[in-house]
Amino acid sequence: MDVAIIGAAGACGRQLATQLLDRRVVPETARLQLVGHRGGTSETELWGLRADLEDAFDDWSPAIELVLDPADVRADVVVMLAGATVSLDLNAPVDRAALGRTNAALFEEYARTFAAWERPPIVVVQSNPVELGVHIFAQHLPPRRVLGAAGWSDTLRFRHELAVELGVRRREVSAFVLGQHGDHLVPAWSLVRVHGMTADEAQERVAQIRGGRALADLPGQIVAARSEVLDLIRSGRVQDAYDRVRGLPADLRVAVKPFFTNFTSGRTTEAVTAHAAADIVAAVVEGRWQGIPAQVVDPDRWGGLTGPLAIPVVLGPNGWLATVAADLADDERAALQVADAAVSASIAGVLDAR
Repeated sequence: MDVAIIGAAGACGRQLATQLLDRRVVPETARLQLVGHRGGTSETELWGLRADLEDAFDDWSPAIELVLDPADVRADVVVMLAGATVSLDLNAPVDRAALGRTNAALFEEYARTFAAWERPPIVVVQSNPVELGVHIFAQHLPPRRVLGAAGWSDTLRFRHELAVELGVRRREVSAFVLGQHGDHLVPAWSLVRVHGMTADEAQERVAQIRGGRALADLPGQIVAARSEVLDLIRSGRVQDAYDRVRGLPADLRVAVKPFFTNFTSGRTTEAVTAHAAADIVAAVVEGRWQGIPAQVVDPDRWGGLTGPLAIPVVLGPNGWLATVAADLADDERAALQVADAAVSASIAGVLDAR
């Protein structure tokens, strides 16, 4: 399968290209397209990136092509990483609606381009707001060929934080983050399982980790903790901010740590963002059946949801094939309904303003 990375010149795009080649995800007989826009630094940096990748991975790399026009993209799997990102200005508000208004036109341009193909590609959206991107692409392409990778990014973070609390490796933890990639993420505590523990034992540990905190309070807690951490960074107390993040409960760390990374490293969370996308591309290219949470537009309305939220799906060589039944707790179902309303309102606000 051929793979294209839209926004390959950005921090996450460069990481994804490197990870795909280092993991040998794209076969030698296929091609990897690095997609940017004509003129400016994007075009210049793509030429340099192509040369660097060819030098690094010549022993087993596919053909590496540079593409500067949407009409010239030719791939079976496309990863959407282009568009504006959260400002690195600590004094600028974190405004996902403004981000959506900026990126909606870009999503629409590529969605219309791919819709004209005889066989549209599988599109993996990792640009933000990921729910808006999934919504727009799924309006033009078969919904089962469109998915957002942010549900898997958040899940990787959640499994890591649980592993830290439990004193085990992440690979020994099974857990899922559903809902929005944002303040309305929904950690599915009731589904946490740990290798070597019975389900009851795992839930006992989960109760200790949660400490009696209510899931309905999580969105407000995320906003408050993020504000506190960013205030510490603004005042130059970066180590204090780091210590504060580490002292947060596990689910709050999942939501707040990316902002700490963004405003201290000078770029977005490029490594885990690319890693999650690479995992999904690998499953599709290799034809592996894999269950993950991903933002999708589900024609069957899993759990009664209407918006493109992260829900458990099965990946395959033709996109996501089916949703996975999950016996969620009442508070998790309620939180998903709140997330659904918030995401639907956000998407409507962006599209109505265009």
